[in-house]
Amino acid sequence: MLNTGKDGMMVFEPAFLKLTPGDTVVFQPAQKGAHNSASLLLPAGASSWRSAPDAEHRVKLTKEGVYLYICDPHKSMGMVGVLQVGKPGNLTEAQALAKKEQATFVMGKDRFSKALAHIK
Repeated sequence: MLNTGKDGMMVFEPAFLKLTPGDTVVFQPAQKGAHNSASLLLPAGASSWRSAPDAEHRVKLTKEGVYLYICDPHKSMGMVGVLQVGKPGNLTEAQALAKKEQATFVMGKDRFSKALAHIK
């Protein structure tokens, strides 16, 4: 979680990760700025999460699919990311929600699209 990174202001780096069921993602506040991570879209049966501001947070991902996540305070600035765990069974749903959400961003309007483009 960064105030400024290679993709601009208010970013998760990396913004996309491809994982295997059972992997754990660690969200680290590399730069303080009231950043958190919160699930926005999950595969069926997956557990949602919302971390405390500026705190490390671990999420064990057991369900296959696409996960969209945000930083609550900076979502409108495009501080978002995508996780692919195994097969992307809910990709169409993720793409539709990402398109809807990006339309509300004041900057970083293509960050969900760029991250989703990595899904194979």
